[in-house]
Amino acid sequence: MKFGQQLRESLFSDWKFYYVDYSGLKRFLYERTDKGYTADDESELVKLLDGELEKVNNFQQTKSSEMKRRIEYCEKQVQLITENTAPQEAKREQLDIIEREIDAVISEVYELAKFTRLNFTAFIKIVKKHDKNAPFILKPMFTEHMNNRPFFKENFDELLLELSRLYNIVRNGGVDVDSAKDPQSGNGQNFVRQTTKYWVHPDNVMELKLYILKFLPVLIYRTKGSSKPPNPAITSIYYDNSDLDLYLGRIEKSEGAEAIRLRWYGDMDSNEIFVERKTHHEDWTGEKSVKERFSIKEKHVNDYISGNYTLESKVERLREEGKKSEQDLQDMLTLSQEVYNSIHSKHLVPVVRSFYNRTAFQIPGDARVRISLDTELTMVREDSFDGKPRAGDNWRRTDIGVDYPFSQLPEKDVCRFPYAILEVKLQTQSGVEPPRWVLDLIDSHLVEAVPKFSKFIHGVSVLLEDHVDVLPFWFSQMDRDIRKPAIKGFGVTRTSSPRGSFVGVDNTVRQRSSRAISATPSQNSLQQYRDDIEVVVDTEPGDHSSQNEGTATQYSNVHESSGVGEPSEETALLGRSARSYDMLQRSESWLQKINPFSKHTSRFESQQQLENATSTASRANQPNKRIAVPVRVEPKVFFANERTFLSWLNFAIVLGSLALGLLNFGDKTGKIAGAAFTIIAMFVMVYALMLFQWRAERIRRREAGPYDDRIGPTILVVVLIAAVVLNFYLKIAFSF
Repeated sequence: MKFGQQLRESLFSDWKFYYVDYSGLKRFLYERTDKGYTADDESELVKLLDGELEKVNNFQQTKSSEMKRRIEYCEKQVQLITENTAPQEAKREQLDIIEREIDAVISEVYELAKFTRLNFTAFIKIVKKHDKNAPFILKPMFTEHMNNRPFFKENFDELLLELSRLYNIVRNGGVDVDSAKDPQSGNGQNFVRQTTKYWVHPDNVMELKLYILKFLPVLIYRTKGSSKPPNPAITSIYYDNSDLDLYLGRIEKSEGAEAIRLRWYGDMDSNEIFVERKTHHEDWTGEKSVKERFSIKEKHVNDYISGNYTLESKVERLREEGKKSEQDLQDMLTLSQEVYNSIHSKHLVPVVRSFYNRTAFQIPGDARVRISLDTELTMVREDSFDGKPRAGDNWRRTDIGVDYPFSQLPEKDVCRFPYAILEVKLQTQSGVEPPRWVLDLIDSHLVEAVPKFSKFIHGVSVLLEDHVDVLPFWFSQMDRDIRKPAIKGFGVTRTSSPRGSFVGVDNTVRQRSSRAISATPSQNSLQQYRDDIEVVVDTEPGDHSSQNEGTATQYSNVHESSGVGEPSEETALLGRSARSYDMLQRSESWLQKINPFSKHTSRFESQQQLENATSTASRANQPNKRIAVPVRVEPKVFFANERTFLSWLNFAIVLGSLALGLLNFGDKTGKIAGAAFTIIAMFVMVYALMLFQWRAERIRRREAGPYDDRIGPTILVVVLIAAVVLNFYLKIAFSF
């Protein structure tokens, strides 16, 4: 689709006179270049561009200020309502009015973000067309002009947080729930926890956030005595060896496969490092996958890895303070020793780093529904497998921090993931269906289900492709645009009326969504991805999004993930279905080259990242590379193998009993036949045991099969026939 057509179809009609006149500018450029482009034409075009830029910037600033004033008005009205002594029913009616006003604000915030993205892209494309067709270079000068009117740098963080807080107050009948309350409190003991992962296209990130905060507030951990906005960055250093044993174990879902990482929250000044270990367990074992961790000071990390530091002193201090139970302290010591043993016995070294900014949504004190959205996901090499020392003798490389997009690194050392990662965690009692809005969300056009997606696996498979033979299955999804046709009546919509409207889902969507997910994995709407549901037990009280034992903050970087990018004009739609668009061609992005505001324009690189994804997906087609397709092995498969073994064993026992009877009470012919049948019975027992072990190992490794055995039964039948014939022959021979 040409961008001009996309702009016409996407603009909000009430604001149509404030969008950049893309068609007029393009027409002016082509008419003048056809006649011979002169310096006067260049001067006139610059004036036109400046006028359009001024128009867009002024409108954007005006609407942004208006949004803030409307939010302040809603806050004052909510405060007056809560202080009012009117009956609760009257308060509820007033709060409903405020809620509708908040809905309208949300709708305009969404339209404003889309307005920013479209106009930014329009200016970029006009400048690129100019530099391609005109004898002058406009990009450097116009870049400076845009930097002086930075409408695209608008920060929606404060708006999102305020809207989230207001919704939370209205949702609770005018009561401002303490957001500092432990988000993990209130967990029941008997529950089923489901974790599902999805990709979100950058164009849908803003709408997704605004939709979620209608039902869940942005989760914020406040550091005591700190008013400084927290850093939402999360960085992890994953360890593995030169044979990538941990990678293979995780991608093949081997029983007991480990993942070891060191994680910190915020910037590089963070002094608290979490050592984490994930252990995968199959369903048939009766155990659940486990994530365990303990914290250590950054200054002790190298000594811990080298074996010169233990947690004995820390455990002793915690024991004196009485902050943890004796069992927790013993578990911490055991875990630290086991992680150390794994690092040394498997020769683990830092291999890949993951970085992202996280926005978490959860009602404080209610862990039934927790949603996290990771944006600006980037993987960076930490290994020295190619002879280039990156981390050296340190536990992490020191030449980079949390300065996304890590433009100082060579491209071979960095992988910028093109999508945001949505993780939905549902904690419901058995047999209880999750909230309806969650079902609607996961069945909507905003998300693309990707079961068992792993940042570690993706980073290793892309950055160390020469060292891996097995690629993750989602590589086949990387070469297509995951955007889908919008579902009518779902999400954030804006009408032409003075007030906006936040629309939920219509009956059609609800009927389809009702089958989307339930408290049991077998009812998941994405049956082809049944392995998407993962039950995890966290042995630490805080979740992985908490930092510094509950003092960290997760808040929204809306402008960083609003998906303002430069769509490619060379991109054509090959075909359209209800599930996806296919991408045809790469485009060139020059945003990284703009130094004056590279920190901001890096947030608008979604198209370039999608092009890199296309290159990534092509690796899946390389020879000698196999794809690890997720296969869910049901427990009944193992039980079937056991039943088969017991059937063989039952036959062997019956045959052996017959043989013993012939040996003990038969005549000469009977004793010979009994000996033959005894040997056959022993052979059947040994054969059944070997067959059982062989099948169990193949099932455990998720091998595709076949599992049937044609040789064994054939040999058994032949031997039994031979024994019967021998018995018959001897009986006849001895009778005569």
